[in-house]
Amino acid sequence: MTAYGATVREATATRSRAPQVLARCRALVRPALMEAVGRTHPWVGEMAGYSFGWCGVGGVPAAGSGGKGVRQALAVLGAEAAGAPARTGVPAAVAVELVHAFSLLHDDIMDGDATRRGRATVWKAYGTGPAVLAGDALFALAVETLALQPPPAGADAVRLLSGALGDLVRGQADDLLFAARPWSGPERVRPDAYRAMAEGKTGALLGCAAALGAVLGGASPAAAAALDRAGRHLGVAFQVVDDVLGIWGDPSVTGKPVHGDLRERKKTFPVLAALDSPAPAARRLAALLERGGGDPGEAAALTEAAGGRAAALAEAGRQVAAAESALADAPLAAGAVRDLCSLVDFAVRRDL
Repeated sequence: MTAYGATVREATATRSRAPQVLARCRALVRPALMEAVGRTHPWVGEMAGYSFGWCGVGGVPAAGSGGKGVRQALAVLGAEAAGAPARTGVPAAVAVELVHAFSLLHDDIMDGDATRRGRATVWKAYGTGPAVLAGDALFALAVETLALQPPPAGADAVRLLSGALGDLVRGQADDLLFAARPWSGPERVRPDAYRAMAEGKTGALLGCAAALGAVLGGASPAAAAALDRAGRHLGVAFQVVDDVLGIWGDPSVTGKPVHGDLRERKKTFPVLAALDSPAPAARRLAALLERGGGDPGEAAALTEAAGGRAAALAEAGRQVAAAESALADAPLAAGAVRDLCSLVDFAVRRDL
């Protein structure tokens, strides 16, 4: 990727901080997250624990980490950015982790995905109905977790989460509808529509995470809004980078087959940007995709020849720069901003 300015260069120089920041936040949040899950029906709690990697089917303890925990770290750092202790952001971190897990349970069903993080998804392991129930329970727990916080912060946090969830649903709906739209012609999906989808589907919850921590930490509305903007830009960058890896990433690193997204005919940013190009390769790519089938390796080569890969990396760079700008312009604690910048850099680079 290209350089994103002085702040990101500083984050790159201290990128080794990011794993430590993530580990610190996971250690702080996990006991509260487990306590929240423990309030559910035992069977539902088992499915939730399975989704987080804490146990296998039947409740046998497992050593899975449940992911890097970027969202919960954003919530903790949001509180610290507001000048509050890290523990102030823990209820926000728990809420966003529960909502994220809920969204993954339902996404896996909608997408028909059979595996996640190297093992069966919840709906494959327990059944579709139970997985839907578990997702619903996690959503209810998230709302309850915030509603239990003292007023007025608790009520403000619930409103913020509600708005983010509305954006998430709109983004997911657009993503599902994109599949039925043509590859060429006036009804094709344009890059601007993709950006709006990605901001809702991925960015809304990232922005909400950072803003929720800030709200619980007593931040001003302007500071919370800046953190929300930064998280939304990070979400678009993260999704675009994910698309690049889905076509050109190393399967041993990504866990996905080479050219997997092209084989599944997903409307990803590199492909949409390539189709929007005046290059001759764009017309050949459109014809190949409209025919269906074909060699995904040829589609990858045409996407790159039409500038899709370069356009995607440039877009990720613009989104990261916008996230950094939002953080730089807000009245936030410098140490927390440094950690937030290191997470931004860590989240989008991922072996590009």
